[in-house]
Amino acid sequence: MEEYRLKGLSCPNCAAGMEQQIQKLEYGESAQIQYNSGKLKVDKRVNLTQVEKILDSDHASIVKDEDAHEHSHNHSNIKMLLGISTTIFLVALLLDAATTITAVPFYLAAIILSGYQTFVKGLRNLTKLTFNIETLMTIALIGAVSIGEWKEGTLVAILFGLNEYLEGLGMEKARRSMESLLQIAPKEALLIRDGKEVIVSINDLQVDDLVLIKSGAKIPSDGIVTEGYSSVNEAAITGEAMPVEKSVGESVFGGSINNEGILRVKITKSYEDSSLAKILHLVEEAQETKTPTELFINRFSRYYTPIIMIISALVMLVPPLFFQGIWTDWFYQGLAVLIVGCPCALILSSPIANISGITRNARNGILVKGSVYLEQLGKIDTLAFDKTGTLTKGFPYVETYKSYHEEKFLAVAAAVEKHSSHPLAKAIMKKVADFPYRELEATNVETVSGQGIVADVVGKRYWVGNEKSVQHVPIPQDVQVSIDQMKREGLTLVLVADERTILGMFGIADEIREESQTVIHALHHAGIKNTVMLTGDHEKTAEKVANRVGVRSYFGGLLPEDKVAKVKELTSNGKVAMIGDGINDAPALASADLGIAMGKGTDSAIETADIVLMQDHLGKLPEAVSIAKRVNRTIRVNIALALGLKLIALLLTIPGLLTLWIAILSDMGATILVTLISLTILWERKEKAKPTIKKEIEPQHS
Repeated sequence: MEEYRLKGLSCPNCAAGMEQQIQKLEYGESAQIQYNSGKLKVDKRVNLTQVEKILDSDHASIVKDEDAHEHSHNHSNIKMLLGISTTIFLVALLLDAATTITAVPFYLAAIILSGYQTFVKGLRNLTKLTFNIETLMTIALIGAVSIGEWKEGTLVAILFGLNEYLEGLGMEKARRSMESLLQIAPKEALLIRDGKEVIVSINDLQVDDLVLIKSGAKIPSDGIVTEGYSSVNEAAITGEAMPVEKSVGESVFGGSINNEGILRVKITKSYEDSSLAKILHLVEEAQETKTPTELFINRFSRYYTPIIMIISALVMLVPPLFFQGIWTDWFYQGLAVLIVGCPCALILSSPIANISGITRNARNGILVKGSVYLEQLGKIDTLAFDKTGTLTKGFPYVETYKSYHEEKFLAVAAAVEKHSSHPLAKAIMKKVADFPYRELEATNVETVSGQGIVADVVGKRYWVGNEKSVQHVPIPQDVQVSIDQMKREGLTLVLVADERTILGMFGIADEIREESQTVIHALHHAGIKNTVMLTGDHEKTAEKVANRVGVRSYFGGLLPEDKVAKVKELTSNGKVAMIGDGINDAPALASADLGIAMGKGTDSAIETADIVLMQDHLGKLPEAVSIAKRVNRTIRVNIALALGLKLIALLLTIPGLLTLWIAILSDMGATILVTLISLTILWERKEKAKPTIKKEIEPQHS
């Protein structure tokens, strides 16, 4: 498939019509015109000359490299024509008022300048019996001129041209906001080949290539630092403003910016397989997905215009035929009703808002894979969280410890655990490092499966592990009390003992993320009614984490299939989103109405979920929910405005007060309003944090 950028796309319906014509060409079956992004995708075997002829019939064209700059001037040309036609119209009004000279040539010139494109399209559509906005406007203009309403006909042509200009301007603004996001991709890389620096296109980079990243340069693709130290701005990927320190052995994302030092990076993925390329591809595709609301509006529009034409005919015929109405008066009213039939504002009520919402989230490092998922996010009332790696950091830390022999406890624990790579051993070594202790060496280190480690330290035998590992020693009452207390708190125990007594114990837990409690409260404030934690850990651990972070209910001891069942149960009572790491929680993510993965750019997360948080925390989630809800509210307001203004205009036909200029103003006013309201979503507002109220946790059991 070849991809081309288009200019001159005037409306979604026109784009759909051209797409159907291109699909009738040889090899054109798979052709797509993406109105929202202004692009054409077509089989490379299609006759491009015929494609350009079809595009030209609607005054659209393919943007060539040599005239790409004209695209930015397209709206300026339209604005100039509108300015000239308005000036001529004002001259005609003065002639009408001050002289006996006929102003008809001036009115005609103004109509031609501002409405000739509409007129040509409308006549062509009439010959094909295709009824859309251009057809309606052409009939209305011919009708107005035929009954001598030159002044109003000209005003309608100018206002409709202005309406089309503003409509295109609004859509172009939304497209530019998305395009500016897509411009973050680097174009070239500084490849180190045979000891020399060579500038190459990023598309020519291969896995294991070595590239040099100078200060201020973009990293061309995902890779690993092999030499150097610097801070890197990853905002393009994760939405995080704070730079991240990078040194040898650490991974970097393509599209991130090297702040100050010089880095040598070994490429681990070709650009097309990089996190950035996948993100940009998915964001671009997301513009073209249709939500249920958009699909309904499109279906409604197909019936709306014919219904308006029938109403127009009735307005023209019924009063004169049955109520002695004056033919010219009601013919004029019928023409005004035709203009009210323009569905532009209604069709625009959704796509600009959705593009703005997707773009705004993408800026924050939140990848929404389509408008349909954005709409779903705005309707979610229940959020289900996996615990490990989502609400918690996913690695253990020592929360508390008890020492019954200060001199030996930490020294022996450190001597034994430094020989282990187990996560619990690493947590103990990190804790022990906070205290002064005598460094000892362990020998004859032996791992006992399901229990822990046995080793000799300074000629004596020691045991480090769970309760089973210390069954050979009597446990005093005060020690047993401490053991029971830690177990009630949901902590994992690691005890240290010699041949005769317990030296001490560590209480280890999965560390809760600092932001989890704030995020949960913010989600409740954003309108999420129910937050649920699902975990495979035992009930005490689940209860402890739930109380700490503030989720409203929790379920512990769940196997992966239990999580799926629980998610399905929750979906029977409302719209449910499941949040996990995108790997282990894939079945539960797929079972929910909406799957949200915490990715930090991992391939599996991007491929698994409907929405991906490119950070390794939940901090941006409440804002994503708020943006989605705002998009849904905006679309509802837009639809109400689009239909409401038209209804008011139609009601004016009852007393015979509807005029051509009122009709066109009702449509133009609605178009301007829905465009401006939709574009406000792009404005980033800092909302003040509201005080949070601690909620009671409802213990639940699976």
